[in-house]
Amino acid sequence: MASFFAHREVRGIWSYLHGYESGPLCLGYNFQHEHMAAIEIQELEKYYQTGFFRNQRKLGLKSLTLTVEEGEVFGYLGPNGAGKTTTIKLLLGLVFPDGGTARILGRPLGDIEVKREIGFLPEQPYFYDHLTALELLQYYARLSGIGGRDVRQRSERALARVGMSEYARLQLRKFSKGMLQRVGIAQAIVHDPRLVILDEPMSGLDPIGRREVRDLIQELNEEGKTIFFSTHILSDAETLCDRVAVVDRGELKGVGVVADLLRDMSGDVEIAWRGPQAIAALSALGARCHATGEVVRARLPERLQDAALEALRERQCRLISVTPVRATLEDFFLQHVSAEAKAEVQA
Repeated sequence: MASFFAHREVRGIWSYLHGYESGPLCLGYNFQHEHMAAIEIQELEKYYQTGFFRNQRKLGLKSLTLTVEEGEVFGYLGPNGAGKTTTIKLLLGLVFPDGGTARILGRPLGDIEVKREIGFLPEQPYFYDHLTALELLQYYARLSGIGGRDVRQRSERALARVGMSEYARLQLRKFSKGMLQRVGIAQAIVHDPRLVILDEPMSGLDPIGRREVRDLIQELNEEGKTIFFSTHILSDAETLCDRVAVVDRGELKGVGVVADLLRDMSGDVEIAWRGPQAIAALSALGARCHATGEVVRARLPERLQDAALEALRERQCRLISVTPVRATLEDFFLQHVSAEAKAEVQA
């Protein structure tokens, strides 16, 4: 009996996300495909009730204004508790805003019809352990309005795209976390959505799996799909994204093309020379020095370059190279998030 009610609960949530309630399916609805923003967020706010008597309010999201253009890969970055999952839940209608509004594919929040155009992978997906991967995909395909022979064909195609074809008939209880993550991505794309929302899609994947998921995201984008994903893995976001947004403690800290975000950041330089006699002098300037045999390399802010070179000249060190070091998305992230969250960053 408990499993029956669990089945109804999961089916109800999925049906709500994809726009299928107890009535007949409205398969005749046609979306207009003129250029529009995939996601438009205006002053969106969310507070949670906390405390023993639930009489205290905790900020979840503060006046978020953000636009994701149709056809782009958009990265949503922030430490744990920054508001990333809250934003996604608000967009999907799983929680309700305390202020502001948003539109998805030109339709307001809560519009049932738009939900069938969205594919969603939650951060911690739950699947029935005794189903096989193929059975799970067929189940979600039917919930998404796919019928007839297309159910099996699309399910097999989605499994193939995430590299899980050979495990199609294996029960999910025998899967590793990374394998379950791939199946989760497959269910998000089985119905060919226009907008794919992925909450931490790289979670639990090994380096090979991360590379395969990155390639899949690029393929989906080349097909014209909009990809909105949250992540802690900044190198993946820097590689994949047309634009990124950084949030911390529910507040937007920056949004734009990665190169534009990094343009105003003061860069570093790496200086290499021979001889250990200048290490103390450059360390006093704040340089991070590393010696390999006779060769010493130091990284320091560009504004200190002249002082460092003068210290090397005074000590008659043989200069090998001076190399500018490009600022990274991690540098921007660490500069803009709160100090308490810096230790959580993963490169």
